[in-house]
Amino acid sequence: MIRWVKKMFALPVEQLPQLEMFRDHLRDLPEVQNVAGYAIRTYCSGDEAAWCRIMEGNVGHNWTAEKCRENLIRDSRFQAENLFFITHNGNPIASACAWRVDDQSPDIGEVHMVAVLSDHRGKGLGHLLNALVLHRLKDLGYQKAHLKTDDWRLVAIKTYLAAGFQPLNTHESHPERWEAIYAKLKINGEC
Repeated sequence: MIRWVKKMFALPVEQLPQLEMFRDHLRDLPEVQNVAGYAIRTYCSGDEAAWCRIMEGNVGHNWTAEKCRENLIRDSRFQAENLFFITHNGNPIASACAWRVDDQSPDIGEVHMVAVLSDHRGKGLGHLLNALVLHRLKDLGYQKAHLKTDDWRLVAIKTYLAAGFQPLNTHESHPERWEAIYAKLKINGEC
């Protein structure tokens, strides 16, 4: 009712928080299986524009090289060897980052900023990115993994579930939203 009233009178509807997922161990990780025609590399100085092109519309909007440097590269948690790119004919077309959640959670690593350009989806690159990041998190000494995602990223959510992640309800809206996602994906499960 409140949302209807806000909509009727053009009042802002509160932004719902992103969905969260959690993997409570880093054992039995998915294999890193290269995809034919694609190569893997990590961040090199000057990759900001390519990273922005990959993220734009997939993870946020209005990315610029300066915004990338501000929000990612200059962050104290950033390490070049933890930002992965998948390339096709030398051009970056997908990316994901192994990230530290915060200093209060030293055993939890983050699967961060995962995106694949639309022309390259459906080839298993999301699975490859998840495997790369999860293995890197394990190599860095993390014991668990966390990520945030959006309700509309159904294919990504299916990929995260296949990588061993489970819904993590941290907001009162989460159980109902997960239920709707499971219904759309035709998955039976407890959220």
